[in-house]
Amino acid sequence: MYKLGVFVALSGLLAYLSRASLRVPRSHGFFRFLAAVFVLALILLNVDRWFVDPVSAHQLVSWVLLAVSAALVLCGALTLRAVGKPCSERTSDVPIAGIERTTALVSSGIYRYIRHPMYASGIYGTWGVFFKDPSWLGVLFALVSSAFWVMSARSEERECIRYFGEAYREYARGTRMFVPFLL
Repeated sequence: MYKLGVFVALSGLLAYLSRASLRVPRSHGFFRFLAAVFVLALILLNVDRWFVDPVSAHQLVSWVLLAVSAALVLCGALTLRAVGKPCSERTSDVPIAGIERTTALVSSGIYRYIRHPMYASGIYGTWGVFFKDPSWLGVLFALVSSAFWVMSARSEERECIRYFGEAYREYARGTRMFVPFLL
């Protein structure tokens, strides 16, 4: 029962932090919020088994996916901050915050290989959490969360095309969304 209380409290906090995006249902932030809620549910589903049998095959897969997830979000955030020239004056038709307020198209570093390292991180992290204790309910949560991460990326691509125009379209033609050289 405590997990339900934790879920409600943390979902409420996520909703508060995402309140501007939740007012714009087709924004990337709206879908990102939904993905995060399903990841939270998956974490709470598997939290009791997080460190049980730590060298089993599924735990090792989990740790690799979680490490890749952490590396992607770190590389993505640092590159956006260093190269993207975030500016608080940048306006948008959808809510954007912090490092999302890039004024320069970022196509170097990790962005040379994938367009969405942050959402790729979300997908890898989701599956990393799933593999902590695989179950049918867990696979459902992971699939739904992954779908919302993809919807976030696609929504953000539309936003980037509106802001950067043809330069973003050209960049997108030469890179993959989540997995270098594949997807």
